[in-house]
Amino acid sequence: MKKMRFSLLVAGVVSLCNVAFAQTVDQGKKFLYYQRYKSAKDVFDKLLASNPNNIDAVYWQGQTMLDMKDSVAAEDLYSKALTSNGNAPLLLVGMGNIELRKGKTTDARQRFETAISLTKGKDVNVLNAVGDANIDAKAGDAAYAVEKLTLATQTKNFNNAETYVLLGDAYRKLIDGGNAVQSYQKALTVDPKRAEAKYKIGKIYLTQNNKEYFLEAFEGAIQLDPAYAPAYYELYYYYYSRDVNKAAEYLDKFIANTDPGPEVDAAKIDQLYNQAKFAEAKDKAQGMITALGDKAPPRLYKMIAYCCDTLGDLACAKQNITTYFQKQDTAAIIGGDYAERANISAKATDTATKLTAIADYALAIQRDTLPEFKAKYIASATDLVKKLGNKPAAAELAAIVYNSKKNPVNTDVYAWGMANYQAGNYKTADSIFCGIYESKYPTEIYGYLWCARSKQAQDDSTSSQGLAVEAYDKLAQVARSLDSTAKAANSPDSAKYKSQILNSYFYLAGYYNDIKKDKPTAINYMEKVLEIDPTNASATKIITMLKKKPEPATRPAPGPAKPRAAGAR
Repeated sequence: MKKMRFSLLVAGVVSLCNVAFAQTVDQGKKFLYYQRYKSAKDVFDKLLASNPNNIDAVYWQGQTMLDMKDSVAAEDLYSKALTSNGNAPLLLVGMGNIELRKGKTTDARQRFETAISLTKGKDVNVLNAVGDANIDAKAGDAAYAVEKLTLATQTKNFNNAETYVLLGDAYRKLIDGGNAVQSYQKALTVDPKRAEAKYKIGKIYLTQNNKEYFLEAFEGAIQLDPAYAPAYYELYYYYYSRDVNKAAEYLDKFIANTDPGPEVDAAKIDQLYNQAKFAEAKDKAQGMITALGDKAPPRLYKMIAYCCDTLGDLACAKQNITTYFQKQDTAAIIGGDYAERANISAKATDTATKLTAIADYALAIQRDTLPEFKAKYIASATDLVKKLGNKPAAAELAAIVYNSKKNPVNTDVYAWGMANYQAGNYKTADSIFCGIYESKYPTEIYGYLWCARSKQAQDDSTSSQGLAVEAYDKLAQVARSLDSTAKAANSPDSAKYKSQILNSYFYLAGYYNDIKKDKPTAINYMEKVLEIDPTNASATKIITMLKKKPEPATRPAPGPAKPRAAGAR
């Protein structure tokens, strides 16, 4: 009996220690939740200093390192820990995360499955970690994450808001906004103060440019938890180019609720630029670069480029925007970055450099998700193309603009096709007008008209190949049908397409007479002209000429007989 009491007593002490320990780990995790990575790292550093084999602390320290963009340190940490704890499920998942980042998807999957097997698929923390790894890594499998996170929700006595947040993240990666929002809402049901879930709902609506909903969500996140810094930053970023005072207010609140460091200092410099303190912003950015060296955030070079561009120092702007693109992670480059490089290149004195600006505007249009910014980039690129008078570049830009629109309309198709026609890309114009415009807008004349003209432009000057014959015949039929419909409705536009009809028939008559030597068909088309325009003198004259029988050839009068050659009989 004493032995049993001792065992129970020990178990009780261990349980209390575990609670205290969990609270300490939870403190570090809480800092991670607030994206206060330096504070989180400090907590885990202290834990590991006292106990290097603290598996939970090792795992979360590795995750903190990954969040701080130090995957090398995270891999080193997990590798060393696995040498003495080779079957620790969380460490296996942590190393699987590293392997996913290195593209070793098969090795990573094996580690995940081993970790799940060791815990019999019942450890929510392990399933969450597997889901997180597949969401976080570019090579991660979001569908696999959904599968394992769903399994977590089916465990006994499940009540974990973090699982639902991760499930929402997985659906976001699958571009399934509906299920993502539902998952975040479930997280709020479990934990009504989970500001992260509200914030991430806002991020979904932000990609949809639904201002009413994303602003409400970000403000809602702050109301749920006034210490949740990421929501302040989103609001600062939104108001940055719209309301300098509001932006400053949200930046101050962001700074008050996050760890100090280079990124915060860089944000302060951004705000100096926003307040039109260009020289001061440039000097402070340069000072940070001097102090931090290779560890300086790449965005500082971008800030200097903006300042120099605004101050009229083109050489400085070009040098720093080039350095920014060299140092910045490609995945972190946004549409506005390409637009700024384009703005700088557009001010160059040589045409070749200006043409590179068009390519950058194109990337800006493709990368940015906000319609208002896309429209700004399109306007800048269009203005530059017009100044350069470069029709091939205009055609390339038109294609990018068309493909950037979620729901392009008839004027978008027309602009795309016409830009190619004017650039001499007749075959491309043909595919746009004959293929896309005609099929999408069968009751409009423009597709048929420019389809025919594009095909004719591909032929020689005499239309000897007859490339546009079918298109002109179709144009005439559609134009007559549209005018007839208007006439039946007593519309004043009942002869709106008369010229297109007549031009088509004249083209067809010329082709059949001159190329095919088929006068009856040529006459037939001229008679169709008279059906539309009975007083057309040209058609009447041509019909008369075509019907006129050729006069027989005149034989010369017989002359005197030629004398026979000698010896002839």
